[in-house]
Amino acid sequence: MSTQYVKAVLFDLDGTLIDTAADFIRIIGRMSEQNNWKTPPEEAIREQVSAGAAAMVSLMLKYNDQPLTDELVQQYRAQFLAEYEADICVDSCVFKELEPLLTYYEKKQIPWGIVTNKPRDLSVKLLDELNLEERCSVLVCPDDVSITKPDPEPLYLALEKLELPRGIANSVIYVGDHIRDIQAGAAAGMTTILAGYGYIPPEDQQDLDTWGADYVVETPKKLVKLLKSKRFDYL
Repeated sequence: MSTQYVKAVLFDLDGTLIDTAADFIRIIGRMSEQNNWKTPPEEAIREQVSAGAAAMVSLMLKYNDQPLTDELVQQYRAQFLAEYEADICVDSCVFKELEPLLTYYEKKQIPWGIVTNKPRDLSVKLLDELNLEERCSVLVCPDDVSITKPDPEPLYLALEKLELPRGIANSVIYVGDHIRDIQAGAAAGMTTILAGYGYIPPEDQQDLDTWGADYVVETPKKLVKLLKSKRFDYL
């Protein structure tokens, strides 16, 4: 088995590095209660987290037989985001097995960072609440680029901020839980790891091997085991 040398490790945010689902579930529950609606099942909400606020709001509306008009979706999306920003980190946390991994990289002076489709103001606020903002070597959000994932532009920007040339992109690992993460990482020439433990709907679970990731891991523990295995060496 050949060893791959790694210069940096990048993560998607929600569902990959940080488990944010509980806060989204809480807000959807509160909004449902405010409208005297039924709250969608927690697992159904969790599966929509990586698809964004509009997807979670649409789930709530569909579950209560409400019309899925653009106007209504945007109205509830705006409310959802306002409530989330005001109360962003009640139950969110780094996946517990991954916190020691971040410390491991820091001790080895290997930069780790985040490339996410979450807006910058929310990302920064969440990282600050979790005491991760200063530890994170690079944060790239949709606000920073003209084209978001699955386009590779956000990952190219991360390389630039880390002062790493694109020619050694295969020495950078990108971990994500959505097909757009794998597509973006592959397009940028990075080594991709699919976090199968993330916010993935059941209908997609059977197709994970077709997403084209270099590796697929089913749990955070298995991600740590892979990243610390002899497959990788950190320079």
